[in-house]
Amino acid sequence: MRKLVLFMHVSLDGYASDSNGGLGWIPYNEEFEKYAEEVVAEVGSPVYGRTTYRMMESYWPTVLDDPDASRHDKEHAEWVQDVKKIVISGTMDKAEWNNTMVIKDNIAEEINALKEQPGKNLVIFGSPGAAKTLVELGLVDEFLLTICPVVLGGGKSAFDGVVEKTKLKLLSSRTFNSGIIATRYALEK
Repeated sequence: MRKLVLFMHVSLDGYASDSNGGLGWIPYNEEFEKYAEEVVAEVGSPVYGRTTYRMMESYWPTVLDDPDASRHDKEHAEWVQDVKKIVISGTMDKAEWNNTMVIKDNIAEEINALKEQPGKNLVIFGSPGAAKTLVELGLVDEFLLTICPVVLGGGKSAFDGVVEKTKLKLLSSRTFNSGIIATRYALEK
């Protein structure tokens, strides 16, 4: 059975994006790029909320035709173009981007059916709104959080509005030269 894994970058004060919705505060470098490749290697289908999906949809296809794009970015663009993508959205009826499935209703049933299929894990990339919904529905099996050495003082909270306490068990942690700490937690049952 596949797992649903939440992969999210968070500031020390618990924000997943700055007050403008940006992620420029993440100290991205070659070491962190290799880590991101490790995470992507375990992904069978990326899962997005509507806002994150729209950002990905508007950016990654342009990389395919960009002669100045790095090898890493080209490879990722090819992967994300072809992989089955899942969008959790109460407002979208359909998606235009290649190989994308929209889940609008019956979220728990749809995600559980996808988890039953063979293959690599379903991984939520950021998407704090969709992540909150999936956490509240008890569907997230693991939390893969990169804690960045920055205090934002405001922005989009990673878990804003989650009403029930969710106990986690640390599976692993790793520190990068940039000061980022990558943690992996399992849902404590």
